[in-house]
Amino acid sequence: MPTLLIVDDERNVLYSLEKCLRADDLRIISAQTAKAGVDAVRSQQPDVVICDVRLPDMSGLDAFQQMREIDPRLPVIIITAHATTETAIEAMKRGAFDYLLKPYDLTEMRQVVAKALELSRLRRVPAIFDQSPTTVLDGHAVDRIVGNSRSMQEVYKEIGRVAPQDVNVLILGESGTGKELVARAIYQHSARVNMPFLAINCAAIPETLLESELFGHEKGAFTSADRRRMGKFEQAHGGTLFLDEIGDMSLPTQAKVLRVLQDGRFERVGGNETIHADVRIIAATNHQLEDAITNHQFREDLFYRLNTFTIRLPALRDRHEDLPKLIEHFISRFSADLNKNVQGVAPECMQRLQHHSWPGNVRELQSAIKYAIVRSTSEILTLDCLPASLNPDAPPREAAEGTRTTDQQELRTLIREYIRMGKPALNEAVHAEVDRVLYEEVLAHVDGHQTQAAELLGISRTTFRTHLQSLGLSIGKSIRPLDS
Repeated sequence: MPTLLIVDDERNVLYSLEKCLRADDLRIISAQTAKAGVDAVRSQQPDVVICDVRLPDMSGLDAFQQMREIDPRLPVIIITAHATTETAIEAMKRGAFDYLLKPYDLTEMRQVVAKALELSRLRRVPAIFDQSPTTVLDGHAVDRIVGNSRSMQEVYKEIGRVAPQDVNVLILGESGTGKELVARAIYQHSARVNMPFLAINCAAIPETLLESELFGHEKGAFTSADRRRMGKFEQAHGGTLFLDEIGDMSLPTQAKVLRVLQDGRFERVGGNETIHADVRIIAATNHQLEDAITNHQFREDLFYRLNTFTIRLPALRDRHEDLPKLIEHFISRFSADLNKNVQGVAPECMQRLQHHSWPGNVRELQSAIKYAIVRSTSEILTLDCLPASLNPDAPPREAAEGTRTTDQQELRTLIREYIRMGKPALNEAVHAEVDRVLYEEVLAHVDGHQTQAAELLGISRTTFRTHLQSLGLSIGKSIRPLDS
């Protein structure tokens, strides 16, 4: 269970933050002095810290500096009621995760803490190979890279070869093959393991904001730039930056990334100060970059800079022998998460899983197993537990009393499970479940035409594609829902 440390000398602030952020799967501890906060970082090893600037015995910024000396990877959120430009600049310059003003917006605070916890998880939760019997390491449950097939054995070897070498790595593979897990495994076996690890999905951020996310911006650089902000390259100084879906990055942003790779220097958006960053880059894409180069959509010189060492991840259809092991792994993982007692899979259900082509790869399998566990009523997963995309022969669902359909009942059950679990960002989680069904129906209605689907939904095509990836929907020649 992750731990959040709140350092503030005002009891009412501690109370309001604890009440605002309380969740079943989050442990919250507090300290009212800087020294107590630093001692708590040393003894309790929190995953995220919220620290006030004005403390009775020491500046919160100085306390923050001591915390980072204990744990350079620790995300620290600075809060203050006495805002000055200098304080904000100094906090971000020292590497604060974010800087919020009192009275803070509770929704914004929850979002910032959720992002910090996810960042901490990426840095701390080990991504280990399937051969290891370890399930918990340093108090954190591990994320396992599962598979004993020959192709996965080669992936393990490649990770072992490149992780200790301080070179850039390019990870290639279809969507859902586990590129982020491989990036984390490289980081966790590297010499930079005690320094920051940051990840950014280049396809999930609008192009107008991506440059600012990567390089930061100066106050007034654009309409909403009300303060100076550090970008990911500055925050990851000395550590590792994972650039996911780099094939979706625009050519102008590619040029700035190339410069950082060449001489480690860049300027913030709207600024003239040259900043140095020592960062190891791990990039990933599901695009064929050679084709993108031919079509003038990706810079050839950047490709060769990134392509120092390449790891190609196999599609799930090319390592079907790993399916039983993966299914067993996801049943074990999600049964515990959902407080279910699923022990196995009925033969006809296993046969259906093994004959599916898995266009969404491991992510689709993970989604399908989780869905099946939510629907299960016994210790064995049966055909009727599977998503509709895996069970096309199932009879159509009939409406129950009034307008409440079986789908609605399933959604209510899922929401109750999430509430019981105290799931962070509950609103986003439920919207994702609803959006999967919405997008599947819209895509079916327009026969897979992405532009028409985006227009029908009232969003841009880029946003539409980003949502598809995050929701686990795959578009090839035909539409394949990865969850229902």
